[in-house]
Amino acid sequence: MDGWFDGLRVVAALAPVVLMALLVLLPTVFPHRGGSSGRRLWQGFMALTAVGVPAPVLVLWLGPEGTLLPGWLHLSALGLGLALLVQVLGLVIGAFSARYLEGEEGQGRYVAALSGVLAAVHLLLLADHWVLLVGAWALVGVALQPLLCFYPDRAFARLAAHKKRLADRLADILLLAAAALAWSEVGSGSLTDLRAHLAGEGASLALQLSAVALVLAVIVRTALLPLHGWLIQVMEAPTPVSALMHAGVVNLGGFILIRFAPLLEQALLARGLLVVFGLATAVLAGMVMLTRISIKVRLAWSTVAQMGFMLLECGLGLYTLAALHLIGHSLYKAHAFLAASSVVRQTRWQALHTPAAVRPASLLLAPLLTVGVVAAVQALAGGAAWPWWWSLALGLAWAPLLWLPLDHAGPRSLVRPLVAGMLMVGALTGLAWLVHALPLGLQDAPAQGLGLLALAGLAGLYLCLAVLQWRPSALGQWRRRSYAGFYLDEVYTRLALKLWPVDWMPVPAKPEVCAVRPPSLADGRR
Repeated sequence: MDGWFDGLRVVAALAPVVLMALLVLLPTVFPHRGGSSGRRLWQGFMALTAVGVPAPVLVLWLGPEGTLLPGWLHLSALGLGLALLVQVLGLVIGAFSARYLEGEEGQGRYVAALSGVLAAVHLLLLADHWVLLVGAWALVGVALQPLLCFYPDRAFARLAAHKKRLADRLADILLLAAAALAWSEVGSGSLTDLRAHLAGEGASLALQLSAVALVLAVIVRTALLPLHGWLIQVMEAPTPVSALMHAGVVNLGGFILIRFAPLLEQALLARGLLVVFGLATAVLAGMVMLTRISIKVRLAWSTVAQMGFMLLECGLGLYTLAALHLIGHSLYKAHAFLAASSVVRQTRWQALHTPAAVRPASLLLAPLLTVGVVAAVQALAGGAAWPWWWSLALGLAWAPLLWLPLDHAGPRSLVRPLVAGMLMVGALTGLAWLVHALPLGLQDAPAQGLGLLALAGLAGLYLCLAVLQWRPSALGQWRRRSYAGFYLDEVYTRLALKLWPVDWMPVPAKPEVCAVRPPSLADGRR
């Protein structure tokens, strides 16, 4: 009976991978020639994708933890939850793409590439071996390239794909170095064996260097500063591709770090790199986002800032909060990009009805109230799930929800938005504690010294945002630099084109000099 259950778990766990791999071949069965062939192509994609949705739920019911194939595939509650999320997002993005690309050429190529990305992501979520992990992550980037270059005549789309390809190759080298160091020390490429080795003998110098290489690979692939430019320029790709990138692919770095939590716990240098890069990215990207007008570009810079926060949480050892952040960000960004037109209308309405400045008193009162709400929910939950400094950090992060605008007439009119904001902070905090209590198999390992550094950085970010909301003109010369992204992407672009030159970059046309001559009678006759 146990063997039957194990076999059913293997089939259910591998079902999304197999189905997505079969979808790569779907365009050969239904070649897109326009008209009804495009509809049949997308109907086949939607049907097979929908079949794979119940598979992660079945595995969670049968038993979420365990090894499927010794040394190669491993099940975890978080991995299965993310597999369900990926499959649902693939279904939604596919339905949106069918309408978005109606009448476009190359829909078969698009379906094959989208299916390849989803199959590679599912394989990455199951990987329990260095070879499979490196190969699946590299395959995600390879399958994504045709989607980024779906419109080959758009130079910035090709430039973004070129820069991402270079970043992916650098990340592959770093990931291979991490695998080689860990494999030579443990004597096996199995990640389960690596965890057992760390529990028994600790992290040697080779394993700590492996953790540093792993962290650098994640930083490169997760589009942290200064290698973030391709994620901004991917806006030239179709909107559902942007949703796929920001809601799924770019979040994989957070999952990888959570999987390697036992290694990071014993590698202080690697965690310090995550805190420094994550905090710097969150602060700088947050300032850049304030200066942007385009909705999709602001969403892209928001993703860069959120990735910084997620890696900061992993560096601090708060893996449960990072997992909650990963899932929440995926759902929010998928909705935001697929409903970009509604976001534009909502933003215009807010610009007409909401003043730019806020009440100065609320800038000082908001963090005190949010910290109090976080502490109250923490007490009701029966104790501290996270250390005190992270409670202060949560209060600072959610304080903008309690900023009060200047357009209210009297004190009575301020009560309603204040109470609503406090209820929202309480609900978010309660959700964080609830996720912490779920059996996700995650072990937090808070680091006191790094936490105080992150708290100081978040306090500085809040102070900058408060000053800008109170006195927008205080940005001064920083506005130009912030709008330009502090010129970091220009440096990376020049380096990328120098190391890997291309011949398709457009050359600006020289302005024509028109000779001015007096009108003649011939002009009048014409």
